Amino acid sequence: MNTPVSLKDKKDFITWVLNHLHFKKRESVWILHYLLGHETILENIHFVNEAKFCPRGLIMSTICSGDVPFRYYKSHIVTTDSDKTFHDIRMNQDQPLYIEINFKHAHKNARYVSVLEENPYLPEDYFLSEEDIQHAHQLLDISVYLFQKKRLKSKIDVALDQGDKKEFLRLSRALKQLEENKNQPPSC
Repeated sequence: MNTPVSLKDKKDFITWVLNHLHFKKRESVWILHYLLGHETILENIHFVNEAKFCPRGLIMSTICSGDVPFRYYKSHIVTTDSDKTFHDIRMNQDQPLYIEINFKHAHKNARYVSVLEENPYLPEDYFLSEEDIQHAHQLLDISVYLFQKKRLKSKIDVALDQGDKKEFLRLSRALKQLEENKNQPPSC
């Protein structure tokens, strides 16, 4: 669970941003100045990554960033119009607003990281690529195979120790079947 970021920390960060970063759109600076002067809005501000997934998300980028200059997301509507964005921020001061600020080495910047909160709207599979999912399935298949093989060998040893030929043969067939199935490609 995230610890809430204090109003003072948000103000300090925005002040630092205004003094040290240069935005692609000057309207970003105006909006940040506006936020600084309105504590009610600042209380509902959350700095996050991937603000595009949030119900109300604002992305602002500096000139040294390769990201989009300015985007505002509200529900499923996206705009680059700073006037509409400003109007919505003013009219909905009591609603959460998630802000993403893109600048060079942002993920290494202690000031940004100190106010960064976990984005509660990221999709569950956001950090997984198709290749990652395939690797996870392969790892799981190998782990299950090794576990079953170890368990069968252990039971075979017990059957041998007890002189149970029938159980030994049954378990040996099961082990052989397991090894044959391992080498066959998946059915789907």
